[in-house]
Amino acid sequence: MSQLPPNLTPVREAHLFDEARLAEYMTDNVEGFRGPIRVLQFEGGQSNPTFHLTDGSERMYVLRKKPPGKLLPSAHQVDREYRVIKALSDHTDVPVPKPYALCQDDSVIGTAFYIMEFLPGRIFADVKMADVSPADRGKIFDSMNDVLARIHNVDYRAVGLGDYGREGQYIPRQIARWSSQYDLSQTEHIESMELLKKWLPANIPPGDETRINHGDYRLGNTIVHPTEPRIIAVLDWELSTLGHPLADLGYNCMMYHFGEGFGASGGYAGMDLKAFGIPSEQEYLAAYARRTGRAGIDHWDFYLAFSLFRLAAIVQGVYKRGLDGNASSTTATKYGNRAKAMADLGWSMVKARA
Repeated sequence: MSQLPPNLTPVREAHLFDEARLAEYMTDNVEGFRGPIRVLQFEGGQSNPTFHLTDGSERMYVLRKKPPGKLLPSAHQVDREYRVIKALSDHTDVPVPKPYALCQDDSVIGTAFYIMEFLPGRIFADVKMADVSPADRGKIFDSMNDVLARIHNVDYRAVGLGDYGREGQYIPRQIARWSSQYDLSQTEHIESMELLKKWLPANIPPGDETRINHGDYRLGNTIVHPTEPRIIAVLDWELSTLGHPLADLGYNCMMYHFGEGFGASGGYAGMDLKAFGIPSEQEYLAAYARRTGRAGIDHWDFYLAFSLFRLAAIVQGVYKRGLDGNASSTTATKYGNRAKAMADLGWSMVKARA
């Protein structure tokens, strides 16, 4: 049997479901599946609980489902996640796991879910990639850049995703959406969030573009080959839609600005990037621009501030779900102060440009 990932736990009590009913469903709907089934839960997946499945012939799968409890509007749409993975798997060179089945019948395990292949590889929750050589870190970063450019270069209409989101005006709509979601999950007054809510819509850069947006594109949402420094799959498409590609790029580059206090491993702020092995932010932007046919990246500080505002709103929602007891991860309640830290960093970028 292949080695199991280290971040698996028994299924947590709040997420238990009828495993025999799931095995019946998979027998009928997943080609090659053979019972019995063994189910473990991934510790990650703050939003949609994620499970590792092994069948009677040692084939391994991943199941993603909606969380239990009362959910915020428009959140946890696993059907959208499945749809974009299937379109990319069938029609593009964007690396994603093979999707097997989508079930929207709540009577099977209590909520909607989908099943995809399990790909063995490395997932770097720690952005410092401690056990990786500087040369390989650089190659992994270049692969991450290349894959993001591939996503944004996809002709979304040609692959059947023309109605996957609204075309144009993505950033104004995102500011309105995450302002609303933040207000619904607010647990304390954060002055920098209130300031960003006012400043961002009044300072949107000119020009508009529409591409497939991942929405949470970062190293920790990719699978790196077990031994080679290249990305073999992009995960966690829950926040994907049609949107502005530079919003995705801004989100991807936030780690250049994170220091200590931004999660378990922080980011790259203040580090000697050359010795560490990864490109500078400007080199990373230049590589992306080359791969997507751009002359350069304008208004970069806006896209960073927007990305930090959006992430602060997301993190606040995770924290609120943790307080309410229906988050998919036991670490959710540790996220409280992170929303403020991200909003403060975003507002500091706005003040620095003034």
